[in-house]
Amino acid sequence: MNLRLRLFGWRYGACLLLLAFLIWAAIYQLTQPLWDEPEVVLKMGGTYEELRKRSSASFSPEMRGHIWFGIPMTDARLRFVDPQFGFTTPSARFFTVNFDDNVIYGIRMSPQVEPLLIDDALKVVLDLQAQWREKGWVAKGVRNNPTISDSPEWRAYLRKGILAGISYWQADDKYQAMLLLGRFDDYRNPAEERYLITLVLAKPWIPFDEIEDMYDEHHHFPPPQPK
Repeated sequence: MNLRLRLFGWRYGACLLLLAFLIWAAIYQLTQPLWDEPEVVLKMGGTYEELRKRSSASFSPEMRGHIWFGIPMTDARLRFVDPQFGFTTPSARFFTVNFDDNVIYGIRMSPQVEPLLIDDALKVVLDLQAQWREKGWVAKGVRNNPTISDSPEWRAYLRKGILAGISYWQADDKYQAMLLLGRFDDYRNPAEERYLITLVLAKPWIPFDEIEDMYDEHHHFPPPQPK
């Protein structure tokens, strides 16, 4: 009798343990995207050590004494830290951070993990532009490179695949961003129109306030202007 009770108790305990594990696994799978999305957290002028400390994504080894670039070791989103001008991006597969010795001076990335359909690509681009506009960034060079919008004219322009859409944004005298959206030949989806986004971020490198009134850039295929 005692043996039967012990066997029953052992089996009951094992079943409870298995049930608890299954419940935990289900909760983990449901919530993992909320807390486990790898993230690179950085600020311009920050150090390699600060990046490693703040980020949940592992990062490539440091190369002191050189101008070099590092990469996250997994797909990761960017959280750009600034009290006024900070923003975030979707997860990126192509993601490089430029260092001078161990100090961050630039970023080049494609905020996507695969070439996107036009609807999805425009959603990413418009969200970035909306974040910048809300945080006080100012569009620059709009006479020749207007901000990208979701309009029939812009879709037709991008679909040609001749030139990429480019928009420039500036945050006071602290940062400048270049955002490109262009057609991409994706060999995995040859029958679909896919698009690639490129984001470049650094201290201001184009003096728009000095040059914008000096000339108009000649375009054989000018981008659509706002109506």
